[in-house]
Amino acid sequence: MRFAKLFRPVAAALAGSLLIVACSQAEDQTETTGVHAAETAAGSLDELMATGKGIYEANCGACHQPGGKGLPGAFPPLADSDFLQGDREDVLAVALFGLSGPITVNGQEYDGVMPSMGHLKDEDLAAALTYVFNSWGNAYAAVTPSEVASLRKKLGREDRAEGQRHAGATEGELRYRGAPSPIPADETRQLQSKEGPPLTDEQFASATQLYFERCAGCHGVLRKGATGKPLTPDITRERGTEYLKALITYGSPAGMPNWGTSGELSPEQVDVMARFLKQEPPSPPEFGLDDMKATWKVLVAPEDRPERPQHERNIDNFFSVTLRDSGQVAIIDGDTKEIVSVLKTGYAVHISRLSASGRYVYTIGRDAKVDMIDLWMNPPRIVAELKVGLEARSVETSKYKGYEDKYAIAGAYWPPQYVIMDGDTLEPLKVVSTRGMTVDTQEYHPEPRVAAIVASHENPEFIVNVKETGHILLVDYSDIDNLTVTDIGAARFLHDGGWDRSKRYFLTAANQSDKIAVVDSRERELVALVDVDKIPHPGRGANIDDPEFGPVWITSALGNDKVTFLGTDPEGNPEHAWKVVRVLHGQGGGSLFVKSHPASKNLWVDSPLNPEEAISQSVAVFNIDNLDAGYEVLPIAEWADLGPGPKRVVQPEFNKAGDEVWFSVWSGQEEESAIVVVDDKTRKLKHVIKGPEVITPTGKFNVYNTVEDVY
Repeated sequence: MRFAKLFRPVAAALAGSLLIVACSQAEDQTETTGVHAAETAAGSLDELMATGKGIYEANCGACHQPGGKGLPGAFPPLADSDFLQGDREDVLAVALFGLSGPITVNGQEYDGVMPSMGHLKDEDLAAALTYVFNSWGNAYAAVTPSEVASLRKKLGREDRAEGQRHAGATEGELRYRGAPSPIPADETRQLQSKEGPPLTDEQFASATQLYFERCAGCHGVLRKGATGKPLTPDITRERGTEYLKALITYGSPAGMPNWGTSGELSPEQVDVMARFLKQEPPSPPEFGLDDMKATWKVLVAPEDRPERPQHERNIDNFFSVTLRDSGQVAIIDGDTKEIVSVLKTGYAVHISRLSASGRYVYTIGRDAKVDMIDLWMNPPRIVAELKVGLEARSVETSKYKGYEDKYAIAGAYWPPQYVIMDGDTLEPLKVVSTRGMTVDTQEYHPEPRVAAIVASHENPEFIVNVKETGHILLVDYSDIDNLTVTDIGAARFLHDGGWDRSKRYFLTAANQSDKIAVVDSRERELVALVDVDKIPHPGRGANIDDPEFGPVWITSALGNDKVTFLGTDPEGNPEHAWKVVRVLHGQGGGSLFVKSHPASKNLWVDSPLNPEEAISQSVAVFNIDNLDAGYEVLPIAEWADLGPGPKRVVQPEFNKAGDEVWFSVWSGQEEESAIVVVDDKTRKLKHVIKGPEVITPTGKFNVYNTVEDVY
């Protein structure tokens, strides 16, 4: 397709000079020029031009100027523009979906990013284009709303996970990558530079908070780049305030959200943010051992805890359930479906991990607060807590024989570091920074965040993913005073992953690199780096016995509908080991988790970040014995019988027996959510858990399956 030649997506917004040619479309090269009045169904040409002028000035004029002359070196001209003489479909596609990369207009090269104008209604975009096509020396056929609608349909939905705002970046990518940082603005070092534009103290503090909430997830706390491009002052000052305002307002096809036109930021906020980005970035404080000890609390000392369970419930089948927006965790009895306890934890708990004994739940919130919950107590309660930084995602406990529960470990996003703690009390013992060089370009990165951590079964080691630099660290805890760390170079943007069925091989996604790294935890080496697509997000993955290829590990993806199978049996099936052996197609992109169980004949795939409600509110399930038959769709959100709300269905989790699979139906904080329990064999609704306590449930972790790494 011709459009593919024009569109060259980039990873983030501020890659170069902003190329706002949203209104610079062309007609096909026929002998017919001038306005076709018959095509202007929205009204007469004069009316259409008047309407189009207003839309152009509101959305395009700031960059291309009211007279269409653009700005040399920054924004290309639309007046007498030879770009408009190109293929009509290609040029219209730029307005709808944006453009990135070098382009030559009237003999001058522009190299930057043009945002999508797809947020405009078909009739409004058609009017604006008609105005451009017939102003300032241009004389081309009018653009009709039906022409815009037809092209939007033809080019905009190639990937079912792709939204209409940003061609080249899926809705799943945008929602996933832009997770807010919980770092409070008032905890940062806020110094204004004389070289930057002046801001009041109130404006500076407000912009700092907006940046942490909206931008830090992609561009990093220090603005030096993460999954998004750097936004340091040497770059932003060169671009200028108007450029930054346009970018923040309109977004880009590379995945930058259109904060202004979406209504999420006011024009005043856009202006403040543009000026703020030209200032030196505020730096959050470091968080060392003394800082951690100041937050450390042992609420119930080990000697004061019960010597045996104080209740008769089946702890192995308990579930630890994140109540995300309430900053709580619910402990639910998987046998009776009763909520046993609701505990105040860190904000937006990312994961729960279990001690090797199954007695203790360790949770970590995005605010970097670790809580230790004793399941033997009646009701379960928090017995120790610790804050390990300002933002975090991962926690784990030691599982190697002889070291069970001796240590716990937590990894932080900010500061970029991990800390080893006493497994009984959470006393912080050892803090290690992860700052260092990237695996590919060997450049220093000041903010490489700690993503997934798993406990090795083969050696006394924690396996630690360092996200931005692409290093997998094998942290030997047998002597923490003389810590030994083996550094395995994998691929950048490491995120989540899990074990194969043997619990020897750790498979983990380097999501922005579109790869799966395979680590042999026994031999302590990288055995494979497998290409997959697009933006794999396995959670912990799923292990099944493929009827054709033997043992496999499975991941789904954010960026497309692929469900990818990797062979994991180098001894029994060496010809398939560490290769993609099968790719299924699910409902659509925007998937976060796949799940199966040794007792199950089903493979479950969610799609909570898909923009289509019918997909995000349901799950796909495959029959393992007949994978080629395709999937069945189960209407999980409908079964929950809730009121209004997004009702995204997320994270299948099995009970201990493997005959039930639990789903979170995740709505807004002020809306009703639920947990839906499905019979794995019949695929029928079995139970719904809901009520005022069930607020924004997300992750669910069965005690037995988490202890034993069953997935």
